[in-house]
Amino acid sequence: MLDATDLRILRQFQAAPDLASTDLADRAGVTPTTLARRIDKMRDAGVIRAVRSVINWPALGYSVEVSLRVQLDKTQPRAFDEFLAEARKVPEVIEAQTFLGQVDARLSVIARDMPHYQEVYRDKLLTLPHIADIEALMHVARVKFDETLPL
Repeated sequence: MLDATDLRILRQFQAAPDLASTDLADRAGVTPTTLARRIDKMRDAGVIRAVRSVINWPALGYSVEVSLRVQLDKTQPRAFDEFLAEARKVPEVIEAQTFLGQVDARLSVIARDMPHYQEVYRDKLLTLPHIADIEALMHVARVKFDETLPL
């Protein structure tokens, strides 16, 4: 279980994951040794899974983002597994999720422009196995993107 010190460390770590450990320790009110020990403990427990960079895709020339809602042919016993295994191979698919309900899966797809998206859609996405129906939702604006928890 996490105590108040762990939560304080996590709050500061979420706010500034690239901060030097001595500065992070100061902000969290602990020594650098305590910070390192507790972060290692939280990593070992799976609380902290990774530290990563968030890429600004439009800055790299990817101006189109589309969410695809996919219904699968569930009469096939391995439909989910086979669909997801092939979807993972498409470089333009940056996220894949599965659901219970009318929509079985959602794919987030990025492309440089509409001609590139059409190429990806026709040549890579429509060839994925077990698709019964697919609906594309064009992203207009990202209103909120925040992966931090209110600790």
